[in-house]
Amino acid sequence: MAMSGAPADTRAGRHEVMPDDRRTGGRAGQAKAANAARGLLQARDLAKSFYDAGAEVRVLRGLNLEVFAGERLGIVGQSGVGKSTLLYILGTLERPSAGQVLFDGVDLFSLGERDVAEFRNRNLGFVFQFHYLMADFSAIENVMMPALIARMAEAQARSRAAQVLELVGLGEKLHRRPGELSGGEQQRVAVARAVVLEPRLVLADEPTGNLDPHTAEEVHELLTRLNYDLGVTLVVATHNERLTRLMDRTLRLAEGRLTQAG
Repeated sequence: MAMSGAPADTRAGRHEVMPDDRRTGGRAGQAKAANAARGLLQARDLAKSFYDAGAEVRVLRGLNLEVFAGERLGIVGQSGVGKSTLLYILGTLERPSAGQVLFDGVDLFSLGERDVAEFRNRNLGFVFQFHYLMADFSAIENVMMPALIARMAEAQARSRAAQVLELVGLGEKLHRRPGELSGGEQQRVAVARAVVLEPRLVLADEPTGNLDPHTAEEVHELLTRLNYDLGVTLVVATHNERLTRLMDRTLRLAEGRLTQAG
């Protein structure tokens, strides 16, 4: 499996994180250095507002971001600040009120709905706090789903799913249903489903927020290994300090913008 700028924002004394703020190391660092001219994913002047009882609630305010191929990027911030909203927009699951999301220079929200859906299925993987597995389907059937949606032949999809489940340590539990797996095993199935089509970018929203500390550590190790060994680019929103320490860089979302975390 294998797996790319926005200007600095100095308004109100804030500094929007730029490529020079990233740190390099290992395979991810080599990928970032090789892609310094242009990121894999860019967000430009993103804004997002909701309306509550007729009053506008501004969640994102001219946010800029660049994600480099092969890196591990953490996003932290207080609950309710908009981390999930940001990931949903980056993953084309939700539209911004204003601004652009570019992937390899292509403005994703300028595409038609069908093209966006096809792009998302083939290039992005998602891991959520809750695994959202289909209870009546086995582990391998859950992992096969993105491949079947992409119109891959069933035999090939099954073979690919089995390989990925072996990779995440569930090779002996292919035919177990979610209810027959532990919480950590269910999340491993969700991770396998996210990477079965070899996406270039995986977006993870509190991927260990529903797990006990020991099981969370196992999922942390799995995500790091997928990044380091396979070059999967990761963007992870999390409150878990141990997970943020495994990131190449960590940004803090506050008042609708991203700044470098300490």
